[in-house]
Amino acid sequence: MSDYILTCCSTADLPESYFVERGIPYVCFTFHMDGKEYPDDLGKSIPFETFYQKISEGAMPVTSQVNVSSYESFFEPFLREGKDILHLSFSSGLSGSYQSACIARESLLERYPERRIAIVDTLAASSGYGLLVDAAYEQKKAGASLARLSSWLEQHKLELHHWFFSTDLTHLKRGGRISATSAMLGTILSICPLMNVNSEGKLIPRAKIRTKKRVIEEMVKKMEEHAKDGTNYSGKCFLCHSACLSDARKVADLVEAKFPHLNGKPEIFSIGTVIGSHTGPGTVALFFWGDQRIDE
Repeated sequence: MSDYILTCCSTADLPESYFVERGIPYVCFTFHMDGKEYPDDLGKSIPFETFYQKISEGAMPVTSQVNVSSYESFFEPFLREGKDILHLSFSSGLSGSYQSACIARESLLERYPERRIAIVDTLAASSGYGLLVDAAYEQKKAGASLARLSSWLEQHKLELHHWFFSTDLTHLKRGGRISATSAMLGTILSICPLMNVNSEGKLIPRAKIRTKKRVIEEMVKKMEEHAKDGTNYSGKCFLCHSACLSDARKVADLVEAKFPHLNGKPEIFSIGTVIGSHTGPGTVALFFWGDQRIDE
């Protein structure tokens, strides 16, 4: 395997075991809840079930991005070991962490001019970001150089699709994604907003759909529309959820029925504590490779 380190942020929302088994270090975002600061450490400091239960009981977590100093502390040990770094950053459309990583890189390269640090703005989030990390790992494992892999990621990152729905509108209202009036009416009418991540890496509402059953069907239709080779799609499919595993399984079952050539079964993960602070419980997201992501 090529001699550079592949790294990412905790907001890739994959299990810690995934990163440990593949030797992919990750840097943690943080959040504050009930007067205490927690690292977004993939459910170790606070189990996901406890986290979402606290939100359901009224807790309002506030998140913090990775700052420049934290990035420097994260990157420098690898540079001291004589390793180059390819860091896949959380979407700049959702956080300033990409810019912080770039500032840290410039500072560190003054001290380690013989080293290379490549920072890729993934324009991706949650387990969609994780799916991009997974693709990068497979290419690195196959021998791709840092330069070649960085170039591939830049060329193909917008082929990664993210589709979300939420049955709890409280946190979408809190984050300014929908108005208070829309949240109230949506709750009364059982409306589940269907959203995606656009070409700027921002979360965008796309449709207001009544009932969970219909929004699940519509989300899988989006996969039929956009997936590479349509229903003959043979790539991987990731899903994630915030305390609504049964809903994620319904999506996974429908995906399996519609796409018989998948590379393995759809894999289901938990939405982590940082992204979950903004979605709250009741969100399901679907990720796959497809056509070039453009704004509608």
